Amino acid sequence: MKEKTMIEVIGLEKRFDGLDVLRGVNLKISEGEVMSVIGKSGSGKSVFLKHLIGLLKPDSGNVLIDGEDIAKLSGKKLDMIREKFGVLFQGGALFDSLTVYQNVAFPLKEKTRLDDNTIKDRVMEALEHVGLKGMGRKYPAEISGGMKKRVALARALVTEPSIVLFDEPTTGLDPIIANSIHRLIIDSHKKYDFTGVIISHEIPEIFEVADRVAMLHDGIIIQVGTPDAIKNSSNPAVRQFINGSAEGPIESLF
Repeated sequence: MKEKTMIEVIGLEKRFDGLDVLRGVNLKISEGEVMSVIGKSGSGKSVFLKHLIGLLKPDSGNVLIDGEDIAKLSGKKLDMIREKFGVLFQGGALFDSLTVYQNVAFPLKEKTRLDDNTIKDRVMEALEHVGLKGMGRKYPAEISGGMKKRVALARALVTEPSIVLFDEPTTGLDPIIANSIHRLIIDSHKKYDFTGVIISHEIPEIFEVADRVAMLHDGIIIQVGTPDAIKNSSNPAVRQFINGSAEGPIESLF
């Protein structure tokens, strides 16, 4: 059976103030696949991610989500497509004035007509899944950075989305906690079977999480492949990035 394409990006271009950030990105992501997009800081990874959910409109090109070109949608039609998504933002983006429970319940209260008991059951299940059972009454200021990421993940998953976007999910965390978040993403994928897109610079840790890896460099995807294929790439820019070398085609700014 042919794999279903959940996300397809065709010739995506975006420029800001005359600077070409994306210069013709092409990428296909299959249903149920976890794709990691890697590349140096400032390479356009987050700009790419924002196009997937329609927060940015391309200057040219197409962004197809489950066959629908969201670059051509607005208003209610775009909102309907966005309901397919859960997003784990880089900083977590929790509401400081809301408890952990209220933060996770927020998208269910805003986007669904579920009754309070059903919402409670969904929130409790999500919190238990991320290892935060019994923490619902805490406020973000009362929990650690790693716990905040877990709350943000629970909120991203509580609507049971078909697509989850992860923007640098382990930024600012120490290696041990970062590894636990990566393991939690793997476990979450097994449980919820979503299509995942992870923006990351965590090399080689992200190779344990992704089914395939795409490297964004100089505004285009220069290689897509399995983690092993990327680790053994003959492309000079990919090799330089994987090895963290200062020598190579990727310029380093100090």
